[in-house]
Amino acid sequence: MRKISRNILLLVLAVVGMAPVMAGSKKGDDASAAMRRDKARYIYLEALRHREDDNNGAFHDLIRHAYATDSSNTALSYYYGLTLLMRENVSRTDAERGVSMMRRHVEAHPEDYYEAYTYATLLPQIDRDEEALATWKKLAELFPTKVEVQGQLADCYARNGNFIEAIATYDSLEKVLGVSPELMLRKITYYYQMHDTTGMIEQGKRLLKTAPGNAQYNYVMGHVFQSVQMNDSALSYFDKSIALAPDNGQPYLDKANIYMLSGDSVAYDREINNALVSKDLDVESKVAVLVDYIKQLFARQDTTERVNKLFTVLLEQHPHEAAIHELYSEYFVARKDYKRAAEQMQYVLDIDPSNADSWKRLMMVNLMAEQYPQAIAAGDKALEYNPDNIDLYQYIGPAYYQIKEYDKALEVYDRCLAIADTLDYKLRSSVLTGKGDVYYALKDTAQSFACYEEALRIDPTNVSLMNNYAYFLTLEGKDLDKAERMSAKAVNAQPENATFLDTYAWVFFKKGDYKLALIYIESALRNDNELNGEVLEHYGDILFMNGEPEKAVEQWQRALELDPERELLRRKVENKTYFYK
Repeated sequence: MRKISRNILLLVLAVVGMAPVMAGSKKGDDASAAMRRDKARYIYLEALRHREDDNNGAFHDLIRHAYATDSSNTALSYYYGLTLLMRENVSRTDAERGVSMMRRHVEAHPEDYYEAYTYATLLPQIDRDEEALATWKKLAELFPTKVEVQGQLADCYARNGNFIEAIATYDSLEKVLGVSPELMLRKITYYYQMHDTTGMIEQGKRLLKTAPGNAQYNYVMGHVFQSVQMNDSALSYFDKSIALAPDNGQPYLDKANIYMLSGDSVAYDREINNALVSKDLDVESKVAVLVDYIKQLFARQDTTERVNKLFTVLLEQHPHEAAIHELYSEYFVARKDYKRAAEQMQYVLDIDPSNADSWKRLMMVNLMAEQYPQAIAAGDKALEYNPDNIDLYQYIGPAYYQIKEYDKALEVYDRCLAIADTLDYKLRSSVLTGKGDVYYALKDTAQSFACYEEALRIDPTNVSLMNNYAYFLTLEGKDLDKAERMSAKAVNAQPENATFLDTYAWVFFKKGDYKLALIYIESALRNDNELNGEVLEHYGDILFMNGEPEKAVEQWQRALELDPERELLRRKVENKTYFYK
């Protein structure tokens, strides 16, 4: 069931007023019936007063009471039914009842134009298109001079898939209104849905004949030819539209699409650039175009300065558009230029310093750049604007962990737990996992594993927790069977996660199953986008135990180049043998 606009009710009441409800009594009515009608009218007036004061609850109650007082009044039935449809999250039962009560008045008084018009307008919104069509037909018969009814009838035909009748109705309207560009545009749409190429082109030419120097009509004509793949004609009309309105970016986009499909990348780049620097294309469209264009450039492995130039032009045009700065930041992240990515996010925050999501992006960029003090500073500032945003703590805690300020990391996690919803088990499990990692770094394995156990009890589906817990159990040489079970669950949940695969391989290595360890460590490396010294060292250890010492030394050497401070790793390379601390 489609959502109904609540503004319709106010509009109907304002236009229709009291006429149907205040109709006079019929001769011969008994006194008690007259009293009920009078009382119902008074209640209705009181309901309108509450509606004007935006007291919707009282309004609905009084309309219901008015109808209960005089249920013979079909106008009250109509408005009571309308209020049922206007409720928040109206049920199917109430919607059906509301329509039935409105129908009662419309059928009894088809001459009540506004009630019938509103009724017909609402029907499609509760999936009653056929009934709406019948109502519009009846209204068109009763009010043949009402242009808006003919338009609604045509649209209703179209919604029911009867485009021929819709076009015929618009043809009839044209005889009344004369040549209408709006009607011709509608008909072009219907001919397109009927796959009637001839009809589309004919209507397009009629439209253009009304104003050959109209940029929009030339654009429509280009679009008509583009839709039937007559691209040369389409380009010609797009060029005419551009000549008449050079700041309109839309024709450039359509030209770019034609060139992209034909494989002309040079022309495609030119038209995209023209669209982005045009003044009349809205910012949202520019951002969407730029996203797609950047993807195209990356697919072509083209990361030249042309994107930077486009961003420069866009920001000169729209210096205070946060969406452009955010996209520019994401572009720099993709290029691993985290410093400039952070600069762009700072511009976003200058525009709106209260936006918690923007602070999170800035913190994440700093974390990716291993600029942990900057991430902490951003987090502290973010909390000044968003003191109750729990997500921020989950960025600050890991930053303190990375710079080995473990006490402060624990403080952050404890603050987070103190204000977190006790029923938010996923959040609490994640925070407890962070605490467990900190305690392990402090060599307090008892506290670390206690945190992991509590986190696992709260959320048995936390795969990151299972991976960390399994890895640290393996390092400690404790309960390797439990470590294997947890690691297996993590890998099953995320079979391409290189970190999880490395842990699983290391569990098997510690259990002496070197063949399985080799399978999973090689899978980890296939799924790892960046070289990781610890994974390469594990690979060397596993190769050594599988009887391939030369290959093992090669991997240890690669790991040492990434992490030259590792003394144990240096000994492995120099002695060409496996050591375990």
